[in-house]
Amino acid sequence: MVDLTGKVALVTGSSRGIGQGCALEMARVGANVTVNYRSHDEEAEAVAEEIREMGRQALVVQADVSDRTAVAKLVEATVERFGRLDILVSNAYYSVREPFLDMSVEGARGTLDVTFWGGFHAAQIAARQMVAQGGGGSILFITSVHAFIPFGNHLAYNTSKAGTNHMAATIAGELAGHHIRVNVIEPGWIDTPGERKYTTEAQLQEEGKKLPWGRLGRPDEIGKAAAFLCSDAASYITGAVLRVDGGFWLPVRRQT
Repeated sequence: MVDLTGKVALVTGSSRGIGQGCALEMARVGANVTVNYRSHDEEAEAVAEEIREMGRQALVVQADVSDRTAVAKLVEATVERFGRLDILVSNAYYSVREPFLDMSVEGARGTLDVTFWGGFHAAQIAARQMVAQGGGGSILFITSVHAFIPFGNHLAYNTSKAGTNHMAATIAGELAGHHIRVNVIEPGWIDTPGERKYTTEAQLQEEGKKLPWGRLGRPDEIGKAAAFLCSDAASYITGAVLRVDGGFWLPVRRQT
């Protein structure tokens, strides 16, 4: 049974999309949640209000995870409000899609700063808090099937996700002695607001029909997997990668 009653979870980038799905599912199974956002304040407040309607507590904190000082304040605010931190879901991301020959250093660096270094900052600062308070904990990285499928025009994003997978495994080994579990979820193509930056609604619906499951994934489906991996139902799982993609990678692998 997935039960996070009494736990405190911090989900980065949780004002919408996959992060929102994770925050809501954590609350649905009992956790109090810090909702982090960078620029979507109204959406973050809406997520927090939905959490409160479930009878849980919610804290909303603005922070750019590429800024280490901001991440430290984010963790501090969580502990000040709830008294501890039990779960970190590192979800915040940024992606500039450009062909390699045209790629700017600024675009590549911006992607890596948020998607890789942001995860490093959040995980290290959260882990230090978990070690100090004792009792173990759970760190979950949301990466992507991009970690092992080298899609064109996504060099920085592909690299950041592959690097995060290896970082997570390394951290898992180092933190095992503290009973802090570290795992990864690799989503496939998920129906999020971010996808609409590059793709129309009609295109998403049409392309979704071509996937093995016949549709794009939903944020709540990633959230349910996240809640499981961060709960005692997964107490013997660490250093693992769980692909939640509706079989997205299968036809890609057959073609390569």
